[in-house]
Parts: sequence; structure tokens; C-alpha cells
Amino acid sequence: MTTEKKLKRQKLRNAEYYDFQAIQDELYERSKRNEVFTNLVELITMRENIGLAYRNIKKNKGSKTAGVDKKTIDDLAKWQDEQLIDYVRARLQCYKPQAVRRVEILKDNDATKKRPLGIPTIMERLIQQCILQVLEPICEAKFFERSNGFRPNRSTEHAISQAHKYMQNSGLHFVIDIDIRAFFDNVNHAKLIKQLWTMGIRDKKLLSIISEMLKAEIAGIGFPEQGSPQGSVISPLFSNVVLNELDWWIASQWETIPTQHRYNLKYKGAKYTALRRTNLKECYIVRYADDFKIFCRKRSDAVKLFKATKQWLMDRLGLEISPEKSKIVNLKRHYSNFLGFRLKLHKKGKKKNGEPRYTVKSHISKKAEKKIKDKTHELVKEIQKPQGMQTGYEAVNKYNAYVIGVHNYYAIATLVSVDFNQIAFGVKKSLKARLKDGIKRAGKDPPKYIKERYGSSKELRYIYGTAIVPLAYIRHRVALYKKKGINKYTKIGREEIHKRLECVDIDMLMYLMRNPEKGQSIEYNDNRLSLYAAQKGKCAVTGAILEFETMYCHHKKPLVLGGEDKYKNLILVTKAMHELIHEPDKSKLKLAAAALLLDKRQVKKLIVLNNLAVKVS
Repeated sequence: MTTEKKLKRQKLRNAEYYDFQAIQDELYERSKRNEVFTNLVELITMRENIGLAYRNIKKNKGSKTAGVDKKTIDDLAKWQDEQLIDYVRARLQCYKPQAVRRVEILKDNDATKKRPLGIPTIMERLIQQCILQVLEPICEAKFFERSNGFRPNRSTEHAISQAHKYMQNSGLHFVIDIDIRAFFDNVNHAKLIKQLWTMGIRDKKLLSIISEMLKAEIAGIGFPEQGSPQGSVISPLFSNVVLNELDWWIASQWETIPTQHRYNLKYKGAKYTALRRTNLKECYIVRYADDFKIFCRKRSDAVKLFKATKQWLMDRLGLEISPEKSKIVNLKRHYSNFLGFRLKLHKKGKKKNGEPRYTVKSHISKKAEKKIKDKTHELVKEIQKPQGMQTGYEAVNKYNAYVIGVHNYYAIATLVSVDFNQIAFGVKKSLKARLKDGIKRAGKDPPKYIKERYGSSKELRYIYGTAIVPLAYIRHRVALYKKKGINKYTKIGREEIHKRLECVDIDMLMYLMRNPEKGQSIEYNDNRLSLYAAQKGKCAVTGAILEFETMYCHHKKPLVLGGEDKYKNLILVTKAMHELIHEPDKSKLKLAAAALLLDKRQVKKLIVLNNLAVKVS
């Protein structure tokens, strides 16, 4: 095998591990060609698909939450491979869903109200994941470009970037804010099945399974006649299928409207210039799940489109809007809330033609500000008095992980530094009052990522000898569009994704912060973070992407031989590689290295580590 192929093999993840990627790619391409699919259950019950589904739900945080049968991923892990595969196949032969456990959680945007969640059993989640992995590539080929929620390689940043474009670059100063009342609870089952059929999903057995899945009993309540429970694995995909029709309907009013003259589709400027000479309403939708905005050039257009959209949602999808939350906003005068941000336009100089130039001014939303204040104060209390078995070091890391998380999310607000300075004022006072002499100006060297990002801040302080991330130290960064080439279901698109993986996975870094290894020293856990950043999230021997379940922090010189938890004595490898490092039989070691297609440099590194490790035995 060539070096290029070996490098590619090291980068492949999830679907590629289970040899299911080629099938998903083919489904995507066929869907792009508007082909129909009548034998999808065969793909769903493939051994590779079931194995991939198990891997994906195992990584999901919700896998530790039990359904009505009180079982979690730990129970599923005890099944034999063949036994589990046969069971899933048998269930899908004559499918009857297990009951869903109902719980209620506080809404993020309104602490006085609760949001119902439906928690399926762990086996139901596995079956739903099997179906999702086959349906997703088909649906992805049909979804609208500016649908950003619950889709691979799309995020809130892309939605905010699109909103900025229409406000600032396109000069669309009126926005229609529409809030769909209890969207997930009001999804029409029959309509959803028809929409899947229209997308080319015409396997009647699969549609029958989905229909049964939607009608699964909710424990203690009964059988629902409509709605798709939030909390299920497949519900986000179904929500996008339902609202995809809305996306394309809005686009048909302007962007995709047919014209007598054939325009170059790559350069739409000429077409739009011609359309502006007509009485058509210029409009563009930006959507994230059930939260969406429609941008218009004129208020009169916005008024007409608001009424038309309200009527269309009721007639076509059977969905009502919330009158108190739905409105038309003049962005030159008022703020509009979107995904935790407040967006508005303000004058900044003039254009070449003398007209005023408007640029986007954005803040963190008031509700998000309050939530950050409340959470940081709660975490400060934990630092003062660590909970249960938690140490002070762990409490500081938990605080740091939260602050880095909100910094990453809200950094795209143009006035983010102003907002965080106001939030930090109260938090700083709380820290001083609660910890008094515990706050120091010097301490242990922080992990590389914190040092690079916050090291130049004059507000960097140390508690329990550990650096605490300064809440007010944040810089605005421009919200970026999704790169067009990025696509989970094309070879070229995946190469773009893998290029991005060269950077440190911040989510994983924060997860490691929140989950230090129990029984290990502070130095060990601190150096584990530094190593993850330094190794760019890759195995030190093979270069494979490290994941929490397969990661091992290895002592080069074993502790029993006087090795320490120092940075230079630690290295991050995969668990499979760690077993080889401790393999005493050299012939077995060489055979395993050959089977893994390790190159000379990798084999040499493995042998050096092995020579140090086997001295113990």
C-alpha cells in the first residue's frame, strides 16, 4: 500500500472504519440524480451499518441515560456481536417500538417553562441510528443550502454568517421573525411520510417502520397522534425533512423562480438585477432547525410575505405560529434575536454613491447573558467548596471548560468583549469575596492551549496552583460561511474535513478538562491536556485521531522504575497501540506492526517505547 493510502487510512473515522462510507456516498449521489430507493431495509440491517450505529451512539452523551427498561450503553456493551446483529435484524422484521420515557427539562430561553423530552430505550436508539445512517445521505442531497441545524459540518456560526451577509452586504434591512408554536409536538405523521416519499425514499417496509416509530407509546401518557419526540436520535433529521419544504417554497418566490432568459447559475447577479425590475418580493431564508428568519428589502414585501408564510405553514404543514413572538423587525432601528445573539444595523460612513453604509452590530442576547452569569456564579461556588469527591483542581478545570465553551460560541458577536466585560465584573467580585487569599498571580504553567490563547492577559490568575481562564479576555472573530467543498458524503468533501481536523478539537479538549482521570495526580491530568494540544489530538505513534474511549496516556519510563508524571515522560497513544507497547514478544510486535501498515519511523518509535516498557516484566 502506498504512503498516500496509509496516510488516508490513518485519517478515516467512524463510517470509514466500518466500510460503510462507500454505500453512503452512493446513496448521496443517487439522491442527487433524483433516483428512488425501494430496498433500504437491506442496507439498514447490514452488519457494517449496525456496527457503525453502535459506535456512534456509544460516543453520544445520552447513551448513559436510561429509558423505560433502565438500561444504558453499558448493558448494550455486554452483548456478543452476532447476538446483537441478529436481534436488530429480528426486531426490524416485525417492528414494534418500545415505550418512550418522558422527562421535562427547563427551556434554555425561558427558565419558567419546561420542554418535554422523549428518551427511547438504548436498543431503540441503536435501531434509530441504523435507520439514520441510511436516510441521512439521501436527505442531505435534497436539503436546502441555508438549512444549518442538526446537519453534518454545519453550525450556528454558518447561520449567523449568512444573516450578516444579507443584512450588511445585500442591504436587506427588514427581517421576518417567526416562532413556530411547539414545533416538535405538532409534526404531522402522514405529512412527514409523504415528504420522505417525495424525497425518493419509497421502501414501503421502511416507511411502515418509521410510521410505527413515530407512534411509539409515551410511558404514562399514551400513543401520540402527532409530533416527533425531542430526545430521539432520528427526530432532528425528521424536523429538517418537514421544514425543507418551507425552505424551497421561500426560495421559489425569488431565488429559484424560473425566467424566460437563461442566466448563468454560478453568477446570479444578472438574474437578480432583472428580477428587481419586476413586482416580485426579494426574500431569503436562513434557518437553524425550527428557528428561522426571512430577510426582505422592503417593509411592504415583508408584510405580504409574513402573512403568506403564516398561511402556508398552516395549510401545508399544519403548524401554527406564536403571534406574541412573531413579528417584522426594521434592523436599522431595532435588534432581532437569533440563536443567542442580538443583531442590528448601524450607520458607518458612506458608500461611493453617497448613500449611508450600514454594518452589523451584534451582542449576546439578554437571556444568554443571564444564563452565563448564573452558571459562572454557580461554578465559582464549586471552586470555593468543591462538590462530593471533586477536588479544587477539577472544579477550576470545570470552570475553565465552561468559559472556553461560551467564548468559542459567542466570539462571533461583534461587541462580544463589551458584553463579557460586563458579565465578568460581577464574577470577578464573587471570586475575590469567596476565595480571598486563594487567588494568586503565579502558579503552575497552564496547558499549551490556555497559554497560547490567554497567556498575554493581565487578568490571568491561579487558584489551587491552576490557571483560571479570565472571563473578560475575549476577542471578536468574524463568523465564517461553510466552505462549499466540505461534504461528509463525497471523497473531495471529506478531504476538506480531514484538513480541518489537523487543528486541535476544542470540544475534546474541554471534555478532557471536565473528566480528569480518577486516582491520578494533578500534574498527570494537567500534562494530559498539554499533550493533547501539542499532539494536535493524534496518537504519538500512528498519527490516528484520538477519541476519549480509545485514548491512553502512557508513561515512557514506568512508574515502578522511577518514572514520573512529568510532561516529558508522558505520551498519548491509542489503547491498541498501548497494548503493543507492553507486548513482551518481539515477533508478535513485528507482526502486529506489519498488519497495521506502520512505516519505518512509526515502527522505530514503537520499538523504543516497547524497550522501555518491557523492562518492568
